[in-house]
Amino acid sequence: MLGVVFGLSLFVLVTTVVSRALVMLFWATTSADQMIGDYFARARAFEQPLGMLAVNLGLATLIPVSWALMAMVHHMRPRWLSSVQPRIRWGYLFGCLAIAAVVLNGVFLLSRAGEPLNFDPQPGFWGFLAVIVLTSPIQAAAEEIFFRGYLLQALGSLVAKPWFGVVASSVVFALLHGTQNLPLFVDRLGFALLAGLLVWRIGGLEAGIAAHVINNVFAYVIAGLTTSIAELKGIQGISWVHAGFNVGGFAVFALLAYGLSRLMKLRTHVELT
Repeated sequence: MLGVVFGLSLFVLVTTVVSRALVMLFWATTSADQMIGDYFARARAFEQPLGMLAVNLGLATLIPVSWALMAMVHHMRPRWLSSVQPRIRWGYLFGCLAIAAVVLNGVFLLSRAGEPLNFDPQPGFWGFLAVIVLTSPIQAAAEEIFFRGYLLQALGSLVAKPWFGVVASSVVFALLHGTQNLPLFVDRLGFALLAGLLVWRIGGLEAGIAAHVINNVFAYVIAGLTTSIAELKGIQGISWVHAGFNVGGFAVFALLAYGLSRLMKLRTHVELT
């Protein structure tokens, strides 16, 4: 329980301090002639690439935070966050990335059948694209390492039933995404539950990381090409129909990812010696 309290406290403190410090640095070095309050507001709203970069790098600190918690609170090697082997199983991760790219984008196109995508890149799109490609995968992986790696195990160790860690960490993940209507909350909770279930049944973070990376990268790239990244960042609600498509897409991905793990005969439990 101490680790959970430390982890959530550091999540709020470290990610906020780092992202705000980076925004301050970017303002001082590139836009000191602007009002700092206005610059901060635009940066946090993802109206400029440097704002997105600051937030992504702030969330990336969840990786060293999780490693530090494992080493200092639990006296375990951080690599046990990755899988039961204990390491990232790269072949399986790349396979899941391919599955996620096909399934999640296919479901996205299906959910918008009859709604044409008007490609009109927003101003500064190429700067955003560089930030998305270089840092969004790290940000997504960091969230998986913290929520499905550290928090799931820490909460799961409180009781004898593994499902408790899956459910509790998923609820925390969804709640920490801020203001949202009920369908959007269910969408995020559904993803977290499926990702947590995969961790439990497959014995590693690879599938969750793959789905999270593909979802974030393609969502922001498509937004930058059709509407705006700031508009996507500011979404606080979706319809039940879109929530159903999203959760359904994650469920199809989860089934295929589980099937791939069986095909590759991955180890799902720690081998005690």
